[in-house]
This record gives sequence, C-alpha cells and structure tokens, in this order.
Amino acid sequence: MGTTGTRVRLGTGIGWRPEIADGIAALPGIDWVEVVAENVCPDPDHLPDGLRRLRERGTTVVPHGVSLGIGGAELPDPARLSALAERAEALDAPLVTEHIAFVRAGGPPTGVPRMEAGHLLPVPRTRDALDVLCENVRVAQEALPVPLALENIAALVAWPGEELSEGAFLAELVERTGVRLLIDVANLHTNHVNRGEDPCAALDELPLDALAYVHVAGGFERDGVWHDSHGHPVTRPVLDVLAQLRARTEPPGVLLERDENFPPVSELAEELESIRSVLQDTAPARELREPREPGTLPAGGAGPGEERRGRATASAATETRQRPAQAQDRLAQARERLARAEAGLLAALVADAPAPEGFDRERLDVQRRALAAKRRDVVAKVAPELPSILGEKTFRSAFAAYARTVPLTGGYRRDALDFAAYTLDEGAAGGRRTHGRLRTWWLERSAPEPPPGGRVRRMLHLTRERVRMHR
Repeated sequence: MGTTGTRVRLGTGIGWRPEIADGIAALPGIDWVEVVAENVCPDPDHLPDGLRRLRERGTTVVPHGVSLGIGGAELPDPARLSALAERAEALDAPLVTEHIAFVRAGGPPTGVPRMEAGHLLPVPRTRDALDVLCENVRVAQEALPVPLALENIAALVAWPGEELSEGAFLAELVERTGVRLLIDVANLHTNHVNRGEDPCAALDELPLDALAYVHVAGGFERDGVWHDSHGHPVTRPVLDVLAQLRARTEPPGVLLERDENFPPVSELAEELESIRSVLQDTAPARELREPREPGTLPAGGAGPGEERRGRATASAATETRQRPAQAQDRLAQARERLARAEAGLLAALVADAPAPEGFDRERLDVQRRALAAKRRDVVAKVAPELPSILGEKTFRSAFAAYARTVPLTGGYRRDALDFAAYTLDEGAAGGRRTHGRLRTWWLERSAPEPPPGGRVRRMLHLTRERVRMHR
C-alpha cells in the first residue's frame, strides 16, 4: 500500500518530454523530472534514452498519470492501477501522481453509451462526489507501492449546486484518506479567471502539510476565458499565486510544465530562474509540518487540528475494512447519482446532448469546442497520414463533422481508424484518388476487409438513440 510516509524533498524540476529531452539534460539545476505515466514503458530496459540517462546520473523521475479518472463514479480500473504501479517501480519513483478529475462516463446505470472525454473534467464539489472520491482514493492507495498525490485541475465550467469550496473539498479529502496534494498554481489562476474563485481563499483552506509538490505552467486569455494551454510562457499572475503559496509554506518541489510549442532551451532556463526567484524572495509565514501515516499523530503531540485529522483518517480506514451494509448502500446510491450527473455533462460535451440544467451554456460550448479541437489535434499527431492524405482543410472540416456525432470511446488510435471509416462511409474524402489512398491506409491498419458499409453510421445511430432516450 502506498502511504504518505516522509516528505520527499524534490527541489526544482521540469516535465520531461521527448521533444526537449536533450535540452532538459543540458539545463542546470534540474533536480527531478516528471513524466506522463502512460507514455512510458514499464520495462526499465525500454525507457527512452534521454530518460534513462537522467536516471543513471541520479535524477529523480516521478510518473504523472492522466487517464485513471479517479474522480469518476466507478471504482478505479485495476488494470490502470497496475500499470501505474509498474511504472512507479520501473522508475524507482518516490511517489506517483494523478488528477482529481473524471475522464470517462456513461454505461450502466446511466442509459447512455460509455464515452471518453479525452480530457480532465472537474468533479462536482458535492458530498456524493467526495464520498465516492475518498473510496476510490483508498482503493488506489492499496494498489500502489508508493504514496499517491492528487492534483487540482483547471476548468472552463462550474457545476451547479456545489456544496464545498475547492479548498474545503481538498482539505476533507486529505483528512479522510491521508492522500497527498499536488497543487497546480496555474490551475488556481485559471479557476480564478474562469470561475471567479479566489486563489488565496483556496490556499488558506488547503492542508499544506500534505503538499507533495507544485506545478507551474503557462496559458493565455481569450475573450475573458483563460486557457491552461501548457504551451505558452508562465505569466506574472501565475507566479503571483506561487508567491502566495510560498508565503504559506515551503514546497518540497516545484515543477515547470510545458507540453507543446517548445521554446529554445534558453527560454525554459529563464522560466525556471523566474520560479526559483519567487521561491527565494518569498519567506513562508508559518512552520511547515510533515505529513504522516493516516491515523497517526506527530511526535511531540498534536498541533491545531492534528488530533481531529488523525481520528478521521483512522475512522475512514476502519470503515473501509468493515463498512456496514447501510453505509455500502449509501455509497452505491452516491455512485449512481454521480454516474448520471457526469454522464449527462459528458454527453453534452461530446455527444450533442442538451446542456444539463444549471450549467452555463456558453461555457459548455467553449468547452465542447476545446475538446473537439484537442481530439482532432491528438488524432493528427498519432496518425499524421490523415491530414496529409485529406489535406489540412478537408481533414479539419471532416473531423469536425465526425466529432459532433461520434463520441470518443476507445482511445485515440482507435479514434483515428473510426474517423477514417466514417469519412469513407460518408463519401467525405474528396476525389477518387484521395478516397483510394484513405481506404488503403485504413486497410493497412484495421482489417483484411474494407470498412463494412454503414458500420460507423450504425454506431452513430445507436449512440444518438441512446443519448436521445436519456434526455
């Protein structure tokens, strides 16, 4: 079981990406790196050369998961947990991290097909969602060989009827499970712009003694909406939030994230230096407390709130082992309510369903377009032949039509194949030569037979009917 244990001092790090592997190796003062867990083979002998060289020189590597969906209504997938555990062991990581988010929804008992978001979506800050999340976290902790830390996410939309602030939600999560926190200050700024939430108020409520490390990332604002792009320089407002956090505690580690539009290494070095300057120039106003095992008290007695937290986490652990039937029923009902809520939101975003009551329809439309654009761009990245065959303009318009009607259900490589089949079915490939090239591409990667006539049309019709019945 992965437990909180002793706080690991990580220092200053950067997100490792293959595109900047050589540059990262040359950057001075890099104490550690974070790697997307799903992009790394669990076999240590098959690590990317750049990552292997960093490990050989003693650089700490932390796997950062993006697909577990621990905030979803279902229990965490054992296969995904096993994969995350394998990567932690392969990298000799001191901890693993994931997001407080849901990434898929639908299926029984929601009445709509199972769908993937292809993105991290916010869980409602309700008692139902918190109860489900706490149980999911405890299951994950049991399956992982090292401590787990969870990240707050950025969001374009806000759930109606939320019962807790972000800080209070995270504080109770830590109190009940002992999980660590990965605080993304860029996400706090994003939620400030997009949802009117005060970063300082959130920081004041957070149990910063559970802090594992901090993310810093860039973004941009357009039409009053902040886009957490991870593809732009870190802005002053984000650094200001980092300074506010630093004034409250000393982070064990701080990491610069950059996922695309990679600048010259010199610019990354400048951003890292800006982060170091904030950490050096701001002194914490209160003493940092070390995290503990759930249900234990610190040496020398309990500080403010410590005894209460110890009792709560011990009680939660006992409840997990000996949950009475009544509590199990309550949790099952909470899971069902959360499942329907998350499926309704996801269907509105990816399956052309109406907006659930209480949501801001304009913001939902912004999120829907952002999800479709991200999905298109990732498909173009995993299958670059498609925009080459169709031409950029045709690819974009054909994919827009496809994404409006066919939800993501099986990962992006499957999505690329289904898009090609859809385009062939709809006769949207253009001329005969382009149609032939696309058909050949599909055959080489999918099956010995051509796409069965209307296969995707039938899938599309079934999806539409199920979503319509759910309305």
